[in-house]
Amino acid sequence: MDPIALDRRRFLGAALATLALPNLFTKAADADVPVAPESPQAAVMGGALGPLKQVDAGVLNIGYAEAGPAGGRPVILLHGWPYDIHSFIDVVPLLATAGYRVIVPYLRGYGTTTFSSSYTLRNAQPAALAADVIALMDALRIDNAIVAGFDWGARTANILAVLWPARCKGIVAVSGYLIGSREANRQPLTPAAEYAWWYQYYFATARGERGYREHRREFARLIWSLASPTWTFDDATFDRAAGAFDNPDHVRIVIHNYRWRLGLEAGESKYDAFEAALAKAPAISVPAITLQGDADGAPHPDSRAYAKKFSGPYVHRVVTGGVGHNLPQEAPRAFADAVIAVERL
Repeated sequence: MDPIALDRRRFLGAALATLALPNLFTKAADADVPVAPESPQAAVMGGALGPLKQVDAGVLNIGYAEAGPAGGRPVILLHGWPYDIHSFIDVVPLLATAGYRVIVPYLRGYGTTTFSSSYTLRNAQPAALAADVIALMDALRIDNAIVAGFDWGARTANILAVLWPARCKGIVAVSGYLIGSREANRQPLTPAAEYAWWYQYYFATARGERGYREHRREFARLIWSLASPTWTFDDATFDRAAGAFDNPDHVRIVIHNYRWRLGLEAGESKYDAFEAALAKAPAISVPAITLQGDADGAPHPDSRAYAKKFSGPYVHRVVTGGVGHNLPQEAPRAFADAVIAVERL
């Protein structure tokens, strides 16, 4: 869940005075140990999605689930925070049955995805997350694919469509156009809108990082309830996803993602050109379908505000029936139908 703009002038004055910025090069004890494709850990985390596979891709060893025919049209499904690949547990069989080769990776800092080196910057700026997907596609020899996601995953799909349009046959993005800039984040919202982003202010403090580290599961459960107020999920459903937050880099990745957007922590210079291009809020030219649940409790832009950001074939759909922020898991048929439909635009 991401702001379009945040007023940080008064807040940052106090936050920067007390903020203890941790070392982004934090060494994780098991960050250099790849997980074998058939390991018990991978099997447990894959669960109903099947045993996870692992592949070296860029700076990561990425854990991912795969289903459908090997020669099928590729679809890459991207989760957000605080969720995991199981948000697509009911979407995957629908797409696999329709003939797609479905790839569902854990993002950096989640599940069995680990950094190949202990000394790689634990960077979660948006361009880095998008580059991970390109590295995964290269590793799997996928020339282009439909990319679909929500939350962080939706933003990543947006970015891929802008920076690497030849690699995207189409995108499906919950909450629409989510490309922003740190400059835009300096602009204030209404008090009610600022209140909705309370956790990002919390994450900007040393206390917030410690609080998330010590209570990440309780934090995630709270966000699930706020973002999907009508979704009734049981303990087993939550626990299955929450295992992904035990990744040794998870806290650092989450905290860096939100602090980077506020301008509190730096990213990597190799992404500067990408971020400069994204800061101009470029239009998306590839075929696109945006989705919005009618009971989404997370802050999200009005579809009328971003419709003109899609210059190619484009459709917006509202998914009704009390559907919240975790749309793929709450309305899997609607999400799968959008993936199938975007190929036909």
